[in-house]
Amino acid sequence: MPDPTVPPTPPVALDALLARADLGLRRIAGPADPAVVVHWAHTSEMADPYPYLLGGELLLSAGVHIPDGAGAGYFDAYVSRIVAAGGAALGFGVAPVHDTVPGALVEACEMHGLPLLEVPPRTTFSAVARALWQLMAQARTAELRRVTEAQQSLATAAARPDPVPAVLQQLARRLGGRAVLYGPEGTPIAGAGPDPGAEARTALAKLAEVVRPSGPSGQEPSDARPSSASDTVAGVRLVAHALGNGEGFVLGSAAPQRDAGDHTIASVAAVLLSLLTGERHSGSGAGRSSALVRLLLGAAPEEVAPLLGGDRWRVVRGRPDGRAAPDPVAASALGAALGSSLVDVAGEVVRVLVPDGRTVERVPGWTLGVSAAAAPRDWPAADAQASRALARARATRTPLLRHGDRPALTDLVPPHDADAHARALLAPIERSPALVDTLRTWLSLHGSWDRTAVALDVHRNTVRQRIARCAALLDTDLDAPDVRMELWFALRRT
Repeated sequence: MPDPTVPPTPPVALDALLARADLGLRRIAGPADPAVVVHWAHTSEMADPYPYLLGGELLLSAGVHIPDGAGAGYFDAYVSRIVAAGGAALGFGVAPVHDTVPGALVEACEMHGLPLLEVPPRTTFSAVARALWQLMAQARTAELRRVTEAQQSLATAAARPDPVPAVLQQLARRLGGRAVLYGPEGTPIAGAGPDPGAEARTALAKLAEVVRPSGPSGQEPSDARPSSASDTVAGVRLVAHALGNGEGFVLGSAAPQRDAGDHTIASVAAVLLSLLTGERHSGSGAGRSSALVRLLLGAAPEEVAPLLGGDRWRVVRGRPDGRAAPDPVAASALGAALGSSLVDVAGEVVRVLVPDGRTVERVPGWTLGVSAAAAPRDWPAADAQASRALARARATRTPLLRHGDRPALTDLVPPHDADAHARALLAPIERSPALVDTLRTWLSLHGSWDRTAVALDVHRNTVRQRIARCAALLDTDLDAPDVRMELWFALRRT
């Protein structure tokens, strides 16, 4: 199946092919319409090419199929079949079979409105097809660039304090028309771009009802409803997208023309608006807003945790593979994959709070570190667990690592005594967080200089210098297994 996030290859205007001086093509019949476009080239010497055409082709022929003494009736039937199959134009090669384009063919193309191109002897059909693919590749590159720029601008708009109007404004500008967000009751609640006129405006509102998840008068949602629909009214292209949050919102657009990438651009806007409207109007979104307000006003985390939907949570830290720092859209996508909208972007890492009852699985394109389940008062410690798990996952090239939450030997020592011993043992380096983190990571990776350097994003020589400094300050032999075990015990208490 084609990727819905990638726009299709746009067709090429026939005039662009005629403008190629190296081909020497000449239009000798048919309309000189700049709107005629070609989707591909096809060579055929069949007397009836209809069964082999898909529509939109530039059909190339040297006239091998033309019988001796063919009259106007033969050419009329031949051209009519090309037009019936949806052919865009006919290219007739002069030589080696015919010295000139048959006059009856010129008349038939003129009568049926099919553009007829004369292909000179020096131009091969392969050269025509190659030129067409080159033009299509250039058009696709330009379209991909336009779609990418539109996606970036929409993501930036979604991060603004007024995201819904900002997204609609960007969408309207990118489509060159009007963008409207319809509420669950069918009334437009926000819009941007020029008014397409009363007729198109009314038709767009009706089109929105076609895709709305729930019908008027409180009807139950219908699985038979399409997620999108389109129409053309008064020369304006209308499209409606049902937003995926199940709240009954619909995105509508009206533009004088629709390019190949416009569907992709509108789909990105629909996804962003689904997230925005779902967050603002759902009960869970209201609960999260209430929890944030209470935290800011001084409430304890354990008091607001029930508003988030659970008492115990896991912290998941994620970092994208082979990409730059994650943007808000990528972070939201990770949260959606993990089943949580509690997402925070912190530099190159995304942090997600996931309810304890939800299983955290691998997410393609991400490296994840997962903490043990924790109550709200222990969330900072869980965040540290997730951070260490992510560092180990990156160093060992493992897509997902979980912090072990089973009972350990440390549970056999009273916590007060264990903490006191850890503080005393690590006192010489406790004032240097870089040394503590390096020692912890180095021990967790079994003394590997290279893996530790990757986990900490530093040079391996820096790791060596820090470990040597730790050994000097602690006055111990870090190569001894007993020493490493004791230090690891102490580091797990900090």
